[in-house]
Amino acid sequence: MLAARRFVPSLALLTAFEAAARTSSVTAAAKELALTQSAVSRQIKMLEEQLGVELFRRQRQTIRLTGGGEAYAREIREALRKISAASLTVRTNPLGGTLNLAILPTFGTRWLALRLPGFLNSNPGITINLVTKLSPFDFRLEPIDAAIHFGSAEWPGGDLTLLRSETVIPACSPELRADCRFRKPADLRKVPLLHLTTRPKAWEQWFAMNGEPAQILPRMLFDQFATASQAAIAGMGVALLPQFLIEDELATGKLVAALDLPMTSSESYYLAWPQERENHPPLVAFRTWLVAETAADR
Repeated sequence: MLAARRFVPSLALLTAFEAAARTSSVTAAAKELALTQSAVSRQIKMLEEQLGVELFRRQRQTIRLTGGGEAYAREIREALRKISAASLTVRTNPLGGTLNLAILPTFGTRWLALRLPGFLNSNPGITINLVTKLSPFDFRLEPIDAAIHFGSAEWPGGDLTLLRSETVIPACSPELRADCRFRKPADLRKVPLLHLTTRPKAWEQWFAMNGEPAQILPRMLFDQFATASQAAIAGMGVALLPQFLIEDELATGKLVAALDLPMTSSESYYLAWPQERENHPPLVAFRTWLVAETAADR
C-alpha cells in the first residue's frame, strides 16, 4: 500500500487535469479553478511527469486528450465524484450514521417513503440518502450501501435477505371494465395489455395460470409501475400491477380488477448489500427494522 501511494497524484493535480480534460481548454480550466493558465499548465505537466505518460497533445493554443489521457480522465472524473459525495456525506452527518440506499421507484414512493419517518424517529443519528436504480448493479462501482431488489435471490458479490412477496392483479379503469364486460381470461386479449419491461413474461404467466395457451400478446411497454398504472387509470388497457402498490387507487375506484384472478409473483422483494458492508451500523439498524416491518407480508 505504501509503495502504491507513490503513484497517487495530489488532488490539486487531478482537479486541474480533470477540468482541462472536460473543457478541452487550459484557459477554461484556469477560470473554473480560479488559477492562472500557467499554474494549470504546470500542474498538468507535473502530473504527466509523475505518471510517465503524455495525457494531452498540444497544438498551438489548443489541447487534445491522448488515448491514455481520455481513459484516465473518465476514471479520475468518477473518483472525484465519489470523493465529493463522501465529503458531502461526512459534512452533513459527521457521526458517520449515513446509509446510501438504492430503491425501486414505485416501491420507494408508495411503500417505503410512508414508513421511513418511523425508522428515522427511532434512529435519530442516521441519515438515509436515496437513489433510484431499476436493475442490479455492481456495488464495487457505486457508493451505495444497500439496495431494494425485486427478482430472484441473487445479487453478484452481495448478500440478500427476503422482505416480502407480492400479489398482482389485472387492473384497469372502471369505465374500461364496464365497456368490455370481461367474463373470462381470454376476454382480456381484446384490449391492449400493458407490459412492464422489467417483467416481460408476467402476462404469459398469468394466462398460463388461468388455463390460456401462451401466445404473442398485443402490448404496450412501460419501464415503471407508476406510468403503467396511470395508463390503466386513463383507460388505455389492462395492467398487471402489485396489489399492495395500488391500494389507494383501488380504494378510491380509480382502478378496479378487470377479473378477480390474482396471481402470486414468482419473484420477491429483497434487501441486498455488499458483503464488506455487512456490519455497517446504519445498515444493521435499517435491515433489522425493514425485516420486522415486512414480516407480516412474507
